[in-house]
Amino acid sequence: MSFESLKPEIKTIVLNDKLSVDERLLKICELLEANIDYYNWVGFYFKNGDKHELKLGPYVGEPTDHTIIPFGKGICGQVAISNKNFVVPDVFAQDNYIACSITVKAEIVIPIFVNGENIGQIDIDSNTPDPFTEADERFLEFICVEVAKIIK
Repeated sequence: MSFESLKPEIKTIVLNDKLSVDERLLKICELLEANIDYYNWVGFYFKNGDKHELKLGPYVGEPTDHTIIPFGKGICGQVAISNKNFVVPDVFAQDNYIACSITVKAEIVIPIFVNGENIGQIDIDSNTPDPFTEADERFLEFICVEVAKIIK
C-alpha cells in the first residue's frame, strides 16, 4: 500500500474520538506495521512529564526493555534533544545506538511537536538495511502532525 493511500486511513483513526488517544496511536502502529513491509517495529515515545527522558507509548513489534530512554541516549534520545528527524541506514555504524533486537538493521525517528515543543516521536525499526527514503520522512512527518492534533 502506498503512503498516499494510507493518509486517509491515518486521518480516520486520528478523528475517531470514540477511542482513547493510546488506542488511536496503537491503531496507527498496527496500520503501518501491517502495510509497509520494512516497518518491523513501530512505536511512539513521549516526554515523561518534567523529566529529561522519554517513556514508551503504544507500539507493535518485538517487546522491548527500553521503556524509558534518557534524553541524549540512543537515536530516540538524540531526537529529543536535536528536534530533528534522524534516519539511520545502518544501526551498527552508530556509536550512540541502543540495540533493541539483533535483527534490526535501520531506524528512523521523527519528532512530534505541539505548540512548537517536541513532546514525543514516532520510532520505526527495520530489519532491512537502508530502507528509508525521503518519502518515508515526509509520510511520517504527516503522521506526526496528525498525532499532534490529539495530544493534550
